[in-house]
Amino acid sequence: MEFERAPVMADVARAAGVSHQTVSRVLNDHPNVRPTTRDRVLVAIRELGYRPNAAARTLVTRRTRTLGVISFNTTLYGPASMLYGIEQAARQYDYFVTVAALAALDRRSVLEAVDRLRDQAVEGIIVIAPQTTAVGALAKVPADVAVVAVGCGTHASLASVAVDNQAGAERATSYLLDLGHRTVHHLAGPRSWLDAQEREAGWRRSLERRGAPQVDPMAGGDWSARTGYEFGVRITADPSVTAVFCANDHMALGLLRALQQGGRRVPEDVSVVGFDDIPEAEYFGPPLTTVRQDFDEVGRRALRALIEMIGAAGPGGPATGPGRGPRGSRAEAPRVAIEPTLVVRASAARPGG
Repeated sequence: MEFERAPVMADVARAAGVSHQTVSRVLNDHPNVRPTTRDRVLVAIRELGYRPNAAARTLVTRRTRTLGVISFNTTLYGPASMLYGIEQAARQYDYFVTVAALAALDRRSVLEAVDRLRDQAVEGIIVIAPQTTAVGALAKVPADVAVVAVGCGTHASLASVAVDNQAGAERATSYLLDLGHRTVHHLAGPRSWLDAQEREAGWRRSLERRGAPQVDPMAGGDWSARTGYEFGVRITADPSVTAVFCANDHMALGLLRALQQGGRRVPEDVSVVGFDDIPEAEYFGPPLTTVRQDFDEVGRRALRALIEMIGAAGPGGPATGPGRGPRGSRAEAPRVAIEPTLVVRASAARPGG
């Protein structure tokens, strides 16, 4: 059946032989609809090409099915992968995503982005918050806004989902010590990044637990291959360095290049382990042993946590409408830590191997 005008809900009801209210219940996934009736309505929707009026539906249900995501302009693998994972998860949960990409994650920018998203009637907000400034800003967000942070470390006092960077770093360091290396050096990431802080803490903890000699981390890395290369140039002539744990794979790539140019073989002379498992890691020369983060799982768990917060507040949140979440202490909010995995390839071996 074809319509010169766009089909409306009454047309669907007529075609399915049900009431207007039944069609509404099916569209809103109401449980009190018989399966056979639901199927008949869905068939009519498909055949007619009916598309619900989003504005009208919002007025009735007080739900926009739109979530806000605050990120920042970056091509870094971790934050970009988190954003992709969130968008994929939102599609699975039948939510739309509005992204606010910031030039910097300072307090003023984050809070202004929260206000802009609330003005767009988002039901909740996910913030990719890898820096200390972003986490500090989220502490100032009104308690009635449903907010979940991702990539903010596992100790932030707000609802959060994060890879357990410390556990991953411990695993990487312990692996190198198990191979027989006397100690492990560390090329750290930026001090202002929570990921970098936790990875350094995990490296230190592993050395302490195993009674390995303590060495100072090479600080000041900016996640780039260039800083890995510069670090590699400095250690090329130092025979005491036999194992290096890098805070990310791009710095490990630069390190590999410098070591090979300087005549240090990998892994025979120096073993190298990274963090992230970027898609190119298995094609490095040699293929890189690294710690893999499951960004798809981060996205799924973050969406689930946010939707549960929204649901706890009821449709549209409190009486103030969409964009409002449940009240309560952020210190009591759920914090989810996702275990990373060590991917063993060819860049690490026994000393002198």
